[in-house]
Amino acid sequence: MLTGWKLLISKFFIIPQRYILGIMGFFAVLNAYTMRVSLSIAITEMVERHKSTVYDPYACTAVEINNKSSMNTVTDELYPWTPQQQGLILSSFYWGYVLTHLPGGVIAEKFGGKHVLGGGILCTSLLTLITPFVIYSTNGNWIWFVVLRVLEGFGEGTTYPALNAILSKWVPIGERSKLGTLVYAGSQIGTVMANSISGALIHATRSWASVFYFFGGLGCLWTFLWTILCYSEPDSHPFISDEEKYYLQKKMSITTKDKKDIPWKRILTSVPVWALVFAQIGHDWGFFAMVTDLPTYMKEVLRFNVKDNGLLSSIPYLVMWIVSLGTAYICDKLIKKKCMTISFARKFFSSIGSFGPGIFLLWASYVGCDRNLAIVMFTIGMGCMGCFYSGIKVNVLDLSVHYAGTIMALVNGIGALSGILVPYLISALTEDHTLLQWRIVFWITFGVLFITNVVFVIFGSADVQPFDFSESERQDKRDEFNGVNLNKSEISEPC
Repeated sequence: MLTGWKLLISKFFIIPQRYILGIMGFFAVLNAYTMRVSLSIAITEMVERHKSTVYDPYACTAVEINNKSSMNTVTDELYPWTPQQQGLILSSFYWGYVLTHLPGGVIAEKFGGKHVLGGGILCTSLLTLITPFVIYSTNGNWIWFVVLRVLEGFGEGTTYPALNAILSKWVPIGERSKLGTLVYAGSQIGTVMANSISGALIHATRSWASVFYFFGGLGCLWTFLWTILCYSEPDSHPFISDEEKYYLQKKMSITTKDKKDIPWKRILTSVPVWALVFAQIGHDWGFFAMVTDLPTYMKEVLRFNVKDNGLLSSIPYLVMWIVSLGTAYICDKLIKKKCMTISFARKFFSSIGSFGPGIFLLWASYVGCDRNLAIVMFTIGMGCMGCFYSGIKVNVLDLSVHYAGTIMALVNGIGALSGILVPYLISALTEDHTLLQWRIVFWITFGVLFITNVVFVIFGSADVQPFDFSESERQDKRDEFNGVNLNKSEISEPC
């Protein structure tokens, strides 16, 4: 029971605490992505102009561009990093990111995700703030920059596992698709903000350093609010109302059992888990290719200046966010009306999320210097990728309740290996930044998306896995979707 001042404070929270948690989780992912992605724009203004001796018959000319701004607009010193060095700098974040996924998930499940998530974001925020100092003090030594980015990855590697562990304690099954999609959609809005604000900041301040100061400061502010407002479990929250606490205890009784040892062997031998891993690799390959290298393509091939580059690079992710929210609603409706089984819905929307980007990103490389059409192709392609969120992104919660954090750590951690490989591979393949070199990149991306999706369609599942529940509990869960029993006649609406 709430008493005294705690009861008084709880009255100020009109919004239920689980929704506040969802909103703060959204901003956690948003901040994580702004600090991760902003370098993709900033680095285009940190390096000396690349001069290629290779003749490119498809190169866009200055006359076609009608670009009134110089290609570099900053007054800061520029650094002679090669394309391969730039690729290592962009990929180095994921070296650390991959390593802390699994430990972060296990620690969050055992001791609560609040401080695991908050500490990770704070670590990355502080390292982002000191990035200009490190670069200036080392005279642009790219190796020190790589070390700094690896450490930033260490901090952010706990984000998704810790969030999943927290959501599994706070969000009832009936609200999981909505709140889960809200939280994970922070990645698209974070990418939109990182691209658009970075370009505008660099253009206004004529300094790439402003990007790191701005987003590092936002991360510190979020950490302060998170520490005050959010807690790992409803029982530990000092300001939650008795009404909401009783509601969550009733709805989530099946997920609040005593902690059990993680069944590693059964998880690691689960075919649907590995099918999900393959799907995540495909998603991350396509997403990281665009997040880290679309700004480079926009500058080096289509020849946009930094302000236009940042703004136009953000549009595809804004559309992706809108699509992710819309398809989450549509997916739920189709399942409730029995137009689709849960497994078929996951595979159907994941297939759109794979084939759409693969086809339209490849198409963008064939439109040449038609910049408007290229932006349309990129936008449609990344918009299709928003369907992944009603497909593979919530599939972890289909497979397991008790070990959602651990499985998310496994799936997201292995998928993030793409972040290590993709930026370096693209830099190596596009050393001269010709359109034909980039076309090879888009063909490879199409192939990866296609193959990984086929694996998920054949071997994926939305059934609760045997390692999670007893047989009777599995049957109850299998018959339920978003808290509604699919066998009851009252939800048998016509398809």
